[in-house]
Amino acid sequence: MLWEQQVRYAALTDVGFRRQNNQDACVVQLAPDQQTWQQRGHLFVVADGMGGHAVGELASKIAVDTIPHTFDKLRQLNAKDALWAAIEAANSAIYERGMQNKDFLRMGTTCSVLLLCPQGAIVGHVGDSRVYRIRNRLIDQLSCDHSLVWELIQQRKVHPRDAERMCPRNVITRSLGPEQAVQVDMEGPFPVLPGDTFVVCSDGLCGLLSDSEIGMITSELPPTEASRLLVHLSNLRGGPDNITVIVVRAGEIPEGAGDSDVDLPVRSGGMGWWGYSLMCLLAAFFLLGLSMILLDPLQRAAGIGLISASVALSATWLIISRMRKKPVDHARSPDPGSTIVWRPYRTASARITEEFLQYLARMEGELQKAAMDENWAIDWKLLNDVYRKASDFLTRKRFAKAMLEFSRVFDILMVGVHTHRKQIQHENRWGKGSNPSVKSRPS
Repeated sequence: MLWEQQVRYAALTDVGFRRQNNQDACVVQLAPDQQTWQQRGHLFVVADGMGGHAVGELASKIAVDTIPHTFDKLRQLNAKDALWAAIEAANSAIYERGMQNKDFLRMGTTCSVLLLCPQGAIVGHVGDSRVYRIRNRLIDQLSCDHSLVWELIQQRKVHPRDAERMCPRNVITRSLGPEQAVQVDMEGPFPVLPGDTFVVCSDGLCGLLSDSEIGMITSELPPTEASRLLVHLSNLRGGPDNITVIVVRAGEIPEGAGDSDVDLPVRSGGMGWWGYSLMCLLAAFFLLGLSMILLDPLQRAAGIGLISASVALSATWLIISRMRKKPVDHARSPDPGSTIVWRPYRTASARITEEFLQYLARMEGELQKAAMDENWAIDWKLLNDVYRKASDFLTRKRFAKAMLEFSRVFDILMVGVHTHRKQIQHENRWGKGSNPSVKSRPS
C-alpha cells in the first residue's frame, strides 16, 4: 500500500436499545506524514468490554488508550511485532488495574486491530469482535472468533449449522485482561488493492447482521453512510448490545505515484493481442480449407492440407505457450485472491441483491406505519421525496443508487425512532405529560 493512496473511513459507536451504558470503545490513529506512515501506518482499533457496572467500559478504554500509544513508541520493531507487543501491553495494563480493586477483578475486553501500512493489512485479534475485507463482491472474515461456538466447530465436535443452536454464541474463550498472559492472533500482512474495504466491528453488529448484508452495505455505500446504516439495522433488529463499527476504504493509486508496494493480481495465461491475431488467422485458414473441400472436389487435397496445417500450428502454439509460462512462486509473490497461500476464515457474497433491497423497503413501510400511528417527529416531505427516489431506482434495477437512497430513508426515520424512545423513557420516569426541567407555556 502507498502513502499517496487516500484512505476514507468512518467510526461509529452506539449504546444500542437495551443497554444503559456503552462498554464498546474505538480509536483511529492516522499517520500525519509520510515518514510516520512508512514506520507505523494507519491504525484502527475496536474493543468490546465485559463486566458489570462500569468495569467493561474501563477495560475497553484502557485497551484503546494503551494500544496506539505503545504501538507508536515501539519504532525499533517492525510493524507486526510492534502491534503484537502493544496488544500484550494492553492486556497487562487491564490485568494490573483489575488486581488493584476487587470490584474490577477479571474485567476484560475483546480487541480487534487493523493496521494499514506499506507492507499491507495486518490484523491483531483477541475475542469475538471481527475484521472483514470486502473485495470483488466478496466479503472475507480475516479474524477468527475466540468463542465456544467457533472452537467446537474447529474441533469438529459440532456441525456449523447446529453450533449456535447447541451452545451459547456469546461465550468467548479469550479476552484481554482476565489473565496475566494472553494469546494474540496475528494475521497478514495481506496485500491491499485499490478499492478494498475493511470493516472492524464488535459482536453487537456482526451478531445481528449476516456477512453478506455487511458486505453489500459496505461495498456499495461510502464509509460514513455505510456505518450509519449498519448501526440502524442492528438497532432495528433489537439492539440488544452495544454496537461499534469502523469502515475503511483504500483509495486508488494516484497517477505518477512512486513504485507501488501493492502486489496487484496478475491474470496469467492470457493470449495477448498477438496470440489473438494468430488464432484468428489459423481459424481463417481452417475455414478456407473446409470450404475448398465442400465446394470444389478438385481442391480437396489442398483443403485437407490447409486444415491439417492450421490444426498443427494451433497445437504447436499452445504447447509453446504452456512451456514458456513461468511457475508461480506463491511464497514470494502471492496472488491477493489466492487460497493456496492463505484462506479467509469465512467468505460470503457481497453482491447486492434485489431481495435485500426489497427487505429494506418492507422495513421502511413498517417503520413509516409506526411513525404515523405514534406521531413521531419526522420531516414527512423529505422522507417521501427520498423514498420515492429509492423506489424508482429499485424499479429500474439501479441497485447501488437504491441502496444509497434507502440509507438516507433510514437516517430520517431513525431520528423519529430515537426521539420517540427518549419520550417513552422520560414518561416512564416522570409520568406522562410531565417535564420537570421545562416550564409550561401559558395558553
